[in-house]
Amino acid sequence: MANDVYEYNFGHRPNQGNIQHLTIKKLDGYDADAWLLSPPCQPYTRQGLQKDADDLRASSFLKLLEILPLLCKPPAFLFIENVVGFESSVSHDILVEALKKAEFSIQEFILTPLQLGIPYSRPRYFCLAKRRPFCFSYPQFNNQLLDNLGPAAPTFSVSVSQTLDSSPHTNHSLELPTGNFSHDYPCKAVKEYLEDQLFDEGGLDDSPCMETHSANIDGKKLEHNTFEVPGYLIDRWGDVFDVVTPNSRRCCCFTKSYGRFVKGTGSFIATKLTNEHGLEQLSSEGDSGGIMKSNLCLKQLGLRYFTPREIANLHSFPKNFGFPDRITIKQRYALLGNSLSVAVVASLLRYLFRNN
Repeated sequence: MANDVYEYNFGHRPNQGNIQHLTIKKLDGYDADAWLLSPPCQPYTRQGLQKDADDLRASSFLKLLEILPLLCKPPAFLFIENVVGFESSVSHDILVEALKKAEFSIQEFILTPLQLGIPYSRPRYFCLAKRRPFCFSYPQFNNQLLDNLGPAAPTFSVSVSQTLDSSPHTNHSLELPTGNFSHDYPCKAVKEYLEDQLFDEGGLDDSPCMETHSANIDGKKLEHNTFEVPGYLIDRWGDVFDVVTPNSRRCCCFTKSYGRFVKGTGSFIATKLTNEHGLEQLSSEGDSGGIMKSNLCLKQLGLRYFTPREIANLHSFPKNFGFPDRITIKQRYALLGNSLSVAVVASLLRYLFRNN
């Protein structure tokens, strides 16, 4: 299914096969400049069994790491993404050891789109690696795990404070950057990522805005009730909903189960609230919970799901990205939930390939 979407957008279909069947000869034959890897995350997720390297789904990744130091023509660059938690796994230890054997220098990050001003919380682990003689612009970050963009920030600049000794594999001195490495960008409002203007500034007492809402799925108009949260879900699971407004500056990570399950799968948007004042009332403390004691209730908020296009926007997908008609809404949610933040990855790849 993912390959169908790839072919639809890029005009050619990726090769599909079992990575565990790849040989040294085959990988050397590719003579690849870079490997971009996003191995299965299930062995490392907090909700999973956390079987780590013993999970069969980790086998393909571990196979590549076993082969990497043995290649005659290894890639010059590696980029690896996984869930938070991977950095403390046995598989991570195997990764670092394999990269050292293959003469790579590495820099690691845990980053979220929030740090780029996108109102979307999706923290992920990233490993950047360069093989000698290539080196990072700022090797003082080698073998560190950064929780900010640091040298990969789009507006990162340097001023001279002192000079570092050149490593044996560099032909020039490197300047130590100074300044605020943990700078984050102010987050935009969620409404800037929505498909239409859905919200009446008059607030809760006005007519329901969802009645006029529609979304376009590849030219097909879907009416509001396609994305409206059913009352029975509110009755049963309302206490675990993450609700945001158009002016919210943050929403939760959308997973592949969004649209199928409720808890921990992503946020809902209140179409009849323009700010979080009403949500504060809903979260007020009380013996029976804030929702029951509040003057408002979730059913008054006009709750709806984010559409697939809106989730794609929060992932920074280009406007011309689309899905084949045969891909259902739930399948689109699943694919997007398994995807990446384009903005975060782009910043890291620019840094990885810089000066090379």
